[in-house]
Amino acid sequence: MKSLDTLDWICIAAYFLVLFGLAVWVIMKKTKNTEDYFLAGRNIGWFVVGASIFASNIGSEHVVGLAGAGAGDKMPMLIFEIQAWVVLILGWVFLPFYARSGVFTMPEFLEKRFSAKSRWFLSVVSLVAYVLTKVSVTIYAGGVVVSALLGINFWVGAISTVVLTGVYTIFGGMRAVVYTETLQAIVLVIGAAALTFIGLDYAGGWGELKATLGPEYFNMWRPPSDPDFPWPSLLITSTITGVWYWCTDQYIVQRTLTAKNLKEGRRGAIWGAFLKLLPVFIFLIPGVIALALKQKGMLEWETPDQAFPVLMSNLLPSGLRGLVAAGLLAALMSSLASVFNSCSTLFTVDIYKKLRPETSETKLVRIGRIATLIVVFLGIIWIPIMANISGVLYEYLQSVQSYIAPPITAVFLLGIFFKRINATGAYTTLVVGFIAGMTRIALELMSDSFAEGSVLHTLATVNFLTFGAWFFLFCVVLLVGVSLLTPAQDEKQLAGLTFATVRKPQPGEEKSYGWIDIAASVVIVIIVAWVMLSFNGT
Repeated sequence: MKSLDTLDWICIAAYFLVLFGLAVWVIMKKTKNTEDYFLAGRNIGWFVVGASIFASNIGSEHVVGLAGAGAGDKMPMLIFEIQAWVVLILGWVFLPFYARSGVFTMPEFLEKRFSAKSRWFLSVVSLVAYVLTKVSVTIYAGGVVVSALLGINFWVGAISTVVLTGVYTIFGGMRAVVYTETLQAIVLVIGAAALTFIGLDYAGGWGELKATLGPEYFNMWRPPSDPDFPWPSLLITSTITGVWYWCTDQYIVQRTLTAKNLKEGRRGAIWGAFLKLLPVFIFLIPGVIALALKQKGMLEWETPDQAFPVLMSNLLPSGLRGLVAAGLLAALMSSLASVFNSCSTLFTVDIYKKLRPETSETKLVRIGRIATLIVVFLGIIWIPIMANISGVLYEYLQSVQSYIAPPITAVFLLGIFFKRINATGAYTTLVVGFIAGMTRIALELMSDSFAEGSVLHTLATVNFLTFGAWFFLFCVVLLVGVSLLTPAQDEKQLAGLTFATVRKPQPGEEKSYGWIDIAASVVIVIIVAWVMLSFNGT
């Protein structure tokens, strides 16, 4: 890898100066109450909402890992990155219920729809999962990227980035997060798009790329008998985890709750869905380009995860290389800021405020800042443990998510579509589903100690995508079964929280969408279908 030169460092310094100025400007605005601190006063426009959704999703480990999937013959993983249509489901299906109920958090919505027990359970599970996965993985992978790009010590890179991000998140709250993420999304897209276009030109164009690697390399649809990515299980489980991540996870949904109104929130989700089309082209394709150049002897790297940084350092001219490096740093910081703020919101609103409901708004904001500081500290402590995880981080995260997502997806999805689903069914499914998912992880870790062909060995080794699909079916049957065997909920509690209990629009009432929103959504679905049909190995 070529080291960064003076012009590159000037670009990186300029990026940080602009970011710092933006953060200071936001922090100077007074934070009046919890709505201001955690949801930016619910006064954000659609452009910022959509950019924040995109920037929250794309971390530096995501960029490097996705390029690694492109370079490592894991084209089926593309399906997790073409889920723009699932982001549309957030805007069109779920968001109206969240906005109507006036909630701050997803566990809070579960309390309104079901019971306080469901809220407590999801709050605690979400917090633990965030600290053990999102915070630590982002910090660890970000430290690796920063040290490789800037040529500095891993710990210096990881801790300095965490501290810098933590400072503006603690003092600026959600408003600082969404505005800085908008800048970071712009820098990341411009930098990665430049690398893709220059890389394609260097490789001789798309046709030459396919000729070098062979058409079959571009096939994301493996036969049902494929041991790694059977297409029916891939399609079903990716959808289940997609609905969980994009439509029910605090980390993402909190961005749409900052919008001025439902119309702006929905447009933000549509804009976020459009941006979600980009990773396939600007992150995965560079990995494919790096592999083609390696086969031609024009590039050299040892592991697929090195594909993106090596391609960047060797192909891009001075200055532009610094911009892409700044984009990777932006991806790291935006993901960190998002998870810091989401953890702080969950703890303050769902745990502290529930235990001490009389607490003043000023004190709750202070508690939120302290909670962010603690999450930053816990994430740093967890880094040495994360360092022992294997390099296939992207695939590893997708497999763990397929064990966490099914019960939560079932409860939220059926909860708004089927009013007969009750609190007992929801709580039972969340608890049993969580235990079953953790059991699968434990069995997977101990799989070598089981006799081959035994029930435990089969449960431990069955493909994670196949397991996720059957696990979701089990959760749905459990949820419906327990709900039907126990008393129905009071109709008054369900008002406005299910499709069957939504008030019909009154004559003359302004719609929360227009023809532009519908047309944009249709175009996004068509592009998703085109990508899915195009990557078929022909």
